[in-house]
Order: sequence, then structure tokens, then C-alpha cells
Amino acid sequence: MSKSNYDESSIRVLKGLEPVRQRPGMYTRTDNPLHIIQEVIDNAADEALAGHAKQITVTLHKDQSISVLDDGRGIPVGLHPEENAPVVELVFTRLHAGGKFDKKEGGAYAFSGGLHGVGVSVTNALSTRLEVQVWRKGELHQISFADGNLLEPLHVAGSVPKRKTGTLVRAWPDARYFDAATIPLAELKHVLRSKAVLLSGTTVCLINEKTGEKLEWCYEDGLSGYLQEALQGQDLFIPLFEGAQFAAEDDENYALGEGAEWVVAWTLEGPVVRESFVNLISTSAGGTHEAGLRDGLFQAVKNFAELHSLLPKGLRLLPEDVFARVSFVLSAKILDPQFQGQIKERLNSRDAVRMISTFVRNALELRLNSEVEDGKKLADLVIRQAQARVRSTQRVEKRKSSGVAVLPGKLTDCESHDVTRTELFLVEGDSAGGSAKMGRDKSFQAILPLRGKVLNSWEVDRDRLFANQEIHDISVAIGVDPHSATDTPDLSGLRYGKICILSDADVDGSHIQVLLLTLFFRHFPALIQAGHIFVARPPLFRLDVPAVGKRPARKVYCLDQAELDSAIDKLRKEKVREDSWSISRFKGLGEMSAEQLWDTTMNPDTRRLMPVHHGVQGVAATEQMFDMLMARSEAAQRRSWLESKGNLADVDI
Repeated sequence: MSKSNYDESSIRVLKGLEPVRQRPGMYTRTDNPLHIIQEVIDNAADEALAGHAKQITVTLHKDQSISVLDDGRGIPVGLHPEENAPVVELVFTRLHAGGKFDKKEGGAYAFSGGLHGVGVSVTNALSTRLEVQVWRKGELHQISFADGNLLEPLHVAGSVPKRKTGTLVRAWPDARYFDAATIPLAELKHVLRSKAVLLSGTTVCLINEKTGEKLEWCYEDGLSGYLQEALQGQDLFIPLFEGAQFAAEDDENYALGEGAEWVVAWTLEGPVVRESFVNLISTSAGGTHEAGLRDGLFQAVKNFAELHSLLPKGLRLLPEDVFARVSFVLSAKILDPQFQGQIKERLNSRDAVRMISTFVRNALELRLNSEVEDGKKLADLVIRQAQARVRSTQRVEKRKSSGVAVLPGKLTDCESHDVTRTELFLVEGDSAGGSAKMGRDKSFQAILPLRGKVLNSWEVDRDRLFANQEIHDISVAIGVDPHSATDTPDLSGLRYGKICILSDADVDGSHIQVLLLTLFFRHFPALIQAGHIFVARPPLFRLDVPAVGKRPARKVYCLDQAELDSAIDKLRKEKVREDSWSISRFKGLGEMSAEQLWDTTMNPDTRRLMPVHHGVQGVAATEQMFDMLMARSEAAQRRSWLESKGNLADVDI
């Protein structure tokens, strides 16, 4: 029989932990073994977060293994009611098995740092050996694995005092799966110190057997102690602003226990320190919880300044005036966090903005109005910052004002002239343009509605471009003249830092996107090169989910069918009653209310904006592709390309 036969026996089904070993990069970071050890540390931290552990010890052994010990409740060792195998065995040998998937009342973990990966089963899959000891109900239980498979079944190895509980996991990472076999010590220390900061009163210890070094962190003062240490003695402008608020049982908007703890410092000089966490997981790229903190601080200071009539006439405060000299540590608790990116560095949960903003604003307003001198001092700092910002933009405006063409009448401009903030949305159609005008933030967002489809400008000479009204309006609005890739254009007249293409999420919308991208690539290439062009991604579907248990009713927006299927699958896992939700499909942007358009597509904290840049093949390959797609003479090549690639398109007609 020929080796090239393709039949039923050719299909291989990966079982157990095989998928992890085949494609480790899909499940964890493979630059070094830290992330798989973090899965174990996170489990121990979740025990402390739930109030069951007070000590976590990580040991780097001489034989390259790493162990994590906690004094929590110990992983359950009884048989699972459905799987008929010890729970501790399932946790280490099955993907997506664990206590964090049960979020309902009485679940093992209402809030956890888990679910950001696939748990300790990945640790086991990528280790040559893994041993687990569990102290529970007066007995010491042991189980061990080799290359992800059970080596020594669960057994009782002795008795211990009934009060002694906890788990010890020791792993020997398999060097074959990682670029570097050793764990970066500085990163590990940062992870452990962060856990100690967020778990006030919990002692976190690191023992290095190779060097004899032993480090211990315990922050009784929690976040404030950590921030003061990180600021290294910098003078505080006003005393630290500390606070915490979590939703109570009768809260109509948020689930019981959701909320945040924060500490904020204003300093006049030196570097600022900004760290945020969600359910103990570090979010180094920030996200919606940080946006909520920024908005809450801004609203509170602005309201205080207005209440006490401190604002000079005509001066408008902006969030960055308040936030410029802010250092903070923020720890949010979110029941079902939505993250962006594979390794969950940025929170994307929309509700977090409103929740944390409300909690922070109320607390800071109370503080400023009870300590009025501190409040006036802070308001004065913020006003000085705003005045300096206005002076700098006025200087720029004076330089630019000579000989500027008259702006197109269709353009609804923004108030700011600061190119680092301003955004122009090129919107498909007048009806969507109307919603965008009402929904935008007029301080920094401008709207230019486009009627119909823009001219295909691929083969249009530069001198003939302005014969087309739409292209003329776009050029005048952005303040840059058409140029070619070999020119060195003058970008000093650029009026907007972000130029965003906003079209419907359908075939016509995609066509308009391509025509505008053609215009920018051919006649404004420097804008793409400098990272000024973006494509806004409005959702195609809205999922209305009713209230379930302690979770209030919510709206989930989905970009496409794949996201919708994924969201529905998630609802089923959450045990939301089948068909209790309703699905709406947006026919176009004009169907969205101003509020929906702002929330999904224009709000910098919750939108999805895709930067436009040349592909990995470079400018020449991009030009070749555009030539094939847009040139009149390439119809035959276009046809053969469509015939070969057409089946890849998911066309929604």
C-alpha cells in the first residue's frame, strides 16, 4: 500500500496531555519554565485569596526541580463522582479540570487567578517528573507522574496531625520544551513579591538551595506598604489615597464580592510606579480596570474643583491632567474576567470601567471634601498641569495656522489640537456619521462622513486626486498633502494622531476599507509608516443575556460568527438556561444607537482598533498584492486568485 494514502487511519486523535506536548506554545510561554511553575503558584495564591492559606514557600532545588508548598486545604483526594478517579489525579492529567470552573454560590473559588491558562495539567505535561503530596484529614497522600503519565497511583503514605493541611507540588521541567532551561530569578522574585503584596498578611518565601539564599515577603500594610517601598522615599504631594470597595449582596449591578482595592500617590518628580492586577494575576498591559481608576480620579478632582469654584474661566480639565503624576497599585476582583491576548496581560471586561470608576470617584470625593486643604492643593497641581498643556498646544497651533485650507463643511471637528490625543473617524454613510457625532467624545474625536464608495485611486495621478470631492475632503481634514513613498512629506500639518476607518462589518464595509487603504497606501504612505492609520472593528452581533444568580443582566458584543459561537459556548458552561438569551445582528453602523457605537467602537477603553502596517513580507509584497487587487489591467490575475482563494472567505451576503 502506498505511504501517501489518505484514509480513516491517517487521522490521529491526540488524547490526554498529548496536545500540550505537540504544541506547547498554544498553552504556555516557552521561553523558560517560569509560566508552568506560575500555574502552581497561582493555585497556592488562590487558596490564600479564599482565606485558607497563610504561607507559600517556593524552593529551587539543586537537581533543577522546583517545589511549591502551601498550608491551604489540600487538593481533594477522593474519587470524582462522574470520572471515578481521584480528583488530585484529574487535576494534573486532564485539561480544563479544576475548582475554578465552578463560579456559582458555594464553588471552591468565586474569584481566582486561574482560567488564564489551562492549569497545572500543563505543568505536568511539560515536566519529566512531577510529585504531589497532600496533607488532608490527618493523612499524607502521595501521587507521582512521569512525562505527564501516572507513575505512582495515589496512596496514603502516613498520618499527620489533623490540623496540618496543605499541598506540596515538585516539578522537574523538561528542557526540550523551553528555549532556556532555567527560571529567570528576577522575574520569579517579582511574581512572588506581587503575591505577598496582594495577599496582606500572607508570608511568601523563596529558598534557593544552590546559593543558600532565603527571601521572605509579608506585607501587613498590603498595597500601601508596597507602593511606598517602590517609590523609594519620593516626597508625596498629598498623603496616599487608599481605598477598597466590593459589591454587597444587594448590589443590582455587580456580583457579590466584585470590586477593587487601590492605593494612589501624587509625586512632583521621579519616575511613576504603576502596577495592576486582576484576581492576583499581573496585567502588565493594563486594561479596563486601569481605565476605570483613571476616570474615577479625574471625575472626583474635576467635581471638587467645580464645587469650590477653583477652575479658571475657559479652562477645561482632561483626564491626563489628573493622571500625569499618579503612581498606583490596583488590585481588582472580577467574577468572570475577559482578557485580551494569549498570556492575559490586558483586561478587556467592559463592566470593569464603570464599576471601578464609580467606586474610586465616590471614595476620593469623600476624602477631598473632608480634607479640603489637601483637595485644594491637588486641584491646584492639576490646574497648573492643564494650563501647561494648553500653552504647549497654542504654540503648535500658531505655527500651523498660516495658509491652512478651509476645512470641509462635512467635518465635525474636535476641540483639542493636541495630535497625541486627537482622532479622526472616516465613517461610512451619513446615518452612521450622525450616530458617531452623538456618541463621540467631542474633546478629541472628529467625524468625517463619507457618501458612498471612495474612488479607486490606485491608478489616479496625484494632480488629478483633488478632482474627487471625498479625497479632497480627507486630505484637507487630515492636514497632509498626497505624496509618494519616495518623498519626504511635511507631516507638521497633521491634525489627528489617529485616522480611523469606520465601516460596516459586512461585504460593502470591507470594500470601503480596501478603497481607503488603497488611498493611504498609494498616496499617503508616510501616514502608514508612522503608525497613524487604524481600522475600527465594530461588532456584528449583540448577545442579550438575562440575570443569572448573582450576575446581573448583561450585553455581550461579538465581532463575528466565531466570537458569537464562542460566547454562546461559554454561556452554556456557565449553566445559563438554553435559549434564555437573545441574539441581535447589526445590519450596519446606522442601526446602532450613539451609546452602543461609543461603547463598542469609539471608547478608547473598550473598543477594538487595529493598527495598519506593512505585512511581514514588506512594502514590495504589499504593493504587488494591491496591484493585483486594484489595477484595471489585472482582471485575469484577479479572477484566478479569487478562484484559488475564494473558499477561504467567510462571506456574509
